[in-house]
Parts: sequence; C-alpha cells; structure tokens
Amino acid sequence: MSSTAYVVEELTAEELDGSVAEFAGLLADTVNCGASVGFLAPLEPEESSAWWRALVPELAAGRLLAWTARAADDGRLAGTVQLRPAATANGRHRGEVAKLMVHPADRGHRLAGRLLAALEERAVASGIRLLVLDTETGSQAERMYEAAGWSRVGTVPDYAADPTGTLRPTTIFFKSLVG
Repeated sequence: MSSTAYVVEELTAEELDGSVAEFAGLLADTVNCGASVGFLAPLEPEESSAWWRALVPELAAGRLLAWTARAADDGRLAGTVQLRPAATANGRHRGEVAKLMVHPADRGHRLAGRLLAALEERAVASGIRLLVLDTETGSQAERMYEAAGWSRVGTVPDYAADPTGTLRPTTIFFKSLVG
C-alpha cells in the first residue's frame, strides 16, 4: 500500500459537469470490477456518462449532495459518495446515502470512511439526523458499514442484480447522527 494522500471535498454541479468523463470512468471501473451500485457489467462509457450528466441538475438544485476523494499529488478521482436528502415535509430529518465508490486501485486507504465522515458532517449541519442505505449482503461494503457504526435493519432477498446479472440479497442499514 502506497502513502498516497487524498483530499475529500464536496462536489459542485459545475465541477461534475466539467468532469463527467472522469466520473463515468470511475463508475465503469467500479462496476466492471464487481461492485453492485445499480449497473450491469460491462458498463459502457455512454451509459455511465449519461447517468452522471443527469445528476448535474440534481446537484445544482440541492436535491443531491456529493463528495469526491482525489489524489493530492495529481488530482485523480479516487472515490465519491452521494447524499439524497428526503424531499417530503415529514422526512426532512433524514437522507439516503448512495453510490459510495472507491476506485479499485485506491482501496485500502480508508477513503470510504473519509467520504462517509464528510457526508455525515454536512448532513448534521443541514439538520439531517438519520441516514439510511442499502448494500449487497456479504460484500466488503457491508462489512465496512458495520465497522463504521451503522445498524443493520434487515436483509431483503433477491433485491438487486449484481454486475453479472445474478440476483443478490441486500442489507438495509441506518445511522443516527444524534446523541
């Protein structure tokens, strides 16, 4: 493991719009290496780019918040995570964590934890006190969430297809950001 340093920052709509290809590459590499984040492998660059482009107005409107982890030496995109604040009046205290991705070449540097910490800090500052997420049961991500203090709600069988198209169970987690 190298001693690469990383910078974690909140992403703006303008930054995403100007670097869609870089984000598309991260998503494709993540999916094509087996991560279950909503896409099937092989993920084509056009599909990945279109998905990221569709997020630009969501970021601009504040319906989505996102963070990046970049290598400090060359600015290379190493990871990202998203927070979707609930849109309903009775749910403004909660948000959904989505699309936590760390490039396969950058795993092992605690980037997932750093991205989650930045998301949680911003969530608290925005009045969000409860976070929820789902992840593939038995995955490295599931173990990471447990280690990061997330509470397991339960498992849903055959919830989503993994990148190969095989139906897999999903574990639902929550984390309270108060007290």
